[in-house]
Amino acid sequence: MTFVVTGACIRCKYTDCVDVCPVDAFREGPNFLVIDPDDCIDCALCVPECPVSAIFAEEDVPGDQQDFTPLNAELAQVWKPITRTKAGLPDADEWAQVVGKRAELQR
Repeated sequence: MTFVVTGACIRCKYTDCVDVCPVDAFREGPNFLVIDPDDCIDCALCVPECPVSAIFAEEDVPGDQQDFTPLNAELAQVWKPITRTKAGLPDADEWAQVVGKRAELQR
């Protein structure tokens, strides 16, 4: 099992989760974070740190977000690790409550 970052993270990219990850499993894209399933140790420390509730255990990913499981694995292979907290995107607070942001994902 692994943890998965889902659509709520898109265009927010808060990085509160990054500091608590003991194995540096997060990868950073232009406007989204993913978790490398090969590095994740299933500790769940990141889940309560996400201010937009975008992180789920693989078996708990909502049905309409299931495509984010393979997407995390795919993008983790090409995006660079992020190991320290950074400021969220400039308009993150505006995007935090928006649903259905999948089309906004930048690779």
